[in-house]
Formats: sequence, C-alpha cells, structure tokens
Amino acid sequence: MTSAPPPPFSPPASRPVGFHGAVSEFKRRLIEATLTQAGGNRTRAARALGLQRTYLLRLMREFEIRIPPPPGPWRRSDNGNGANGAHAGNGGPLASTQRH
Repeated sequence: MTSAPPPPFSPPASRPVGFHGAVSEFKRRLIEATLTQAGGNRTRAARALGLQRTYLLRLMREFEIRIPPPPGPWRRSDNGNGANGAHAGNGGPLASTQRH
C-alpha cells in the first residue's frame, strides 16, 4: 500500500495560518515563480501577472522577495552618470545644443 503524496501546499510554521495566511503565501510563491520565469525582469513579471510594475515592487517589499536584478549593459554604472555616462552633459551622443 503506497501512501498518498503530500498536499501541494503546506505553509511553513512561521507563516500566519488560516485563509489570509494561505492567500499571502500563494501570492508570494506566485510572484517568486513569475520573477524566476521572467529571468528577474520585474517589468515582464508584472506584465505576466497583469499588475502595474510599481504595485509588483510594493508586493515584493511587503513579502520580502529578493530577486537580484538581471545583469546587462542597460544597468546604471556606479559613477552616478546614468547608463555609461550617456546624456549626462559630458559629450555623450546628444550634445547640449541638440533637441531631445
């Protein structure tokens, strides 16, 4: 006789129990799975979930979800001049006399 498989959802003991605790845990897991599927891209994850990006970020803070940002050339540099110093008034692709 084989035993039945464990239920697909078993909330950790440290989480609140009951309906609201179960809903919160479901939201947390759904957001984490969607972010993982989107490669950490918060904009794509929000779009897939049908949420505004800012609301997704708020939920991530609320549920303490930490997904590292994806690496890429579009990330801001550490010198504070924006992405690769472009458009920072330092002779980048747009001179100060050109219109945006």
